[in-house]
Amino acid sequence: MTTTPTDDPAGPSPGPRPGAPDTAAELADAMTRAIKRIRRQTGWRLEPYGITPGQARALRTLAHVPGCESPDRAMRLSDLADKLHIAPRSATTVVDALEEAGLVERSPDPADRRAVRILLTGAGRAAVERIGQVRDEVAQEYFGEVSPDDEEVLLRVLRSAEARFLAAGPPRRSAPPDAAG
Repeated sequence: MTTTPTDDPAGPSPGPRPGAPDTAAELADAMTRAIKRIRRQTGWRLEPYGITPGQARALRTLAHVPGCESPDRAMRLSDLADKLHIAPRSATTVVDALEEAGLVERSPDPADRRAVRILLTGAGRAAVERIGQVRDEVAQEYFGEVSPDDEEVLLRVLRSAEARFLAAGPPRRSAPPDAAG
């Protein structure tokens, strides 16, 4: 059986030396593998609670709004979609499932009758606590053998890369290479 570098459980294949042009691509591949594994483990751990990783993100986002249990302070559905970087229709689907599970309630926006605010219920707040425990467990299992100093360096580098990326503005899409040559 052959494996690709993204599937290799033994770790990364010997690659270019640090600083070589392919190092950034190898880093991106390693991050993609890590994200997939962490997301998969998180999904498996949330499954007994009937919560998907996408629903967990939505609940955590709602929980970070001060007063998220109060109709006049709760987040608008459109704002939730923006924060999650998903289409409003997708946010509606996520909120439908959360509402059916009793984790959120919809409320008309007192300032705009066309808008809907999403209220976190008591059961939703309890779910946010479980989600936090699952996230901590999965992170500890994945990064458990990494030294605290290395964790700090990795976090600092990722924050710096994200800040530079955001400061540069939206990436410009280039036309695909001409296949005809």
